[in-house]
Amino acid sequence: MSWIDKILPSGVSKGEGDKRSNVPEGLWKKCVKCEAVLYRPDLERNDDVCPKCDHHMRIGARRRLDTFLDKEGREEILVDIEPVDRLKFKDKKRYRDRLTAAQKSTGEKDALVAMRGTLRGMPLVTVAFEFDFHGGSMGYAVGEKFTRAAQLALEENIPLVCFAASGGARMQEALISLMQMAKTSAVLERMKQAAVPYISVMTDPIYGGVSASLALLGDINVAEPDARAGFAGPNIIEQTIRQKLPKGFQRSEFLLEHGAIDMIVHRTEMRDTLARLLAKLGHLELQPTEELNEEPAGDSIEPEVSDEVEIPLKTEGDD
Repeated sequence: MSWIDKILPSGVSKGEGDKRSNVPEGLWKKCVKCEAVLYRPDLERNDDVCPKCDHHMRIGARRRLDTFLDKEGREEILVDIEPVDRLKFKDKKRYRDRLTAAQKSTGEKDALVAMRGTLRGMPLVTVAFEFDFHGGSMGYAVGEKFTRAAQLALEENIPLVCFAASGGARMQEALISLMQMAKTSAVLERMKQAAVPYISVMTDPIYGGVSASLALLGDINVAEPDARAGFAGPNIIEQTIRQKLPKGFQRSEFLLEHGAIDMIVHRTEMRDTLARLLAKLGHLELQPTEELNEEPAGDSIEPEVSDEVEIPLKTEGDD
């Protein structure tokens, strides 16, 4: 008998704690915007978009790629690339120890995951940033993996899609991290000259060296609703210019209105929208649309790719 059982008054059920322990942990999740308590399985079926306020919650790189690519024929590539502490950097903690802790907590070697697969039957290379790994910051490993993924797309003449979520260049790698901006920009220019499509999808948030290089160099720049993107944060800008910034500044709706991005796409529509865009760019036919990335019931009908691509836009809802 535990000490708490000894002090409980008579009549108080001692089996209540056993019942509570049967409730699985992590079964509910609270929306950070509207504070609604959401049932996690329902939330996952909605691609982690709050059904109450439509807030797009952050998701990991592997979940992002899992919901985007076709189920069959996908493979992870460039898994041998790992970060290197060339500068032996140390602040309050050694950079090597920070890397080890991030690798244990996320299960990733660094902040970028690359895969080759298909999207409704079209072959492509896709990469996604893992924001939980050092804030998705770009160091040697991220820049090298992105460059090699782009080079693979260039060699095989297939599109490249990038889902970016990053705080910028990784300060622990100093000039080495800044060099990745030029390296990634150079390979994207080679893709552009070879007419190999590159679509950049900006999720929340995109700042620093990533926004100043690969994130805004897409042939088509896409963003999720209410995503933040910019070089410096709004607080820093306000302190520098000593002026109040407009409402919704650096949100995707603001960027679309001012021509910094091409479109805003809801997460639940991202897969089909990008498939139509890539089919249009590559003059390809699409396989039939699947529900939740699964085979549809009944006979499938091969759709025709029309000359006009429907692009869902969302321009309201500023901060």
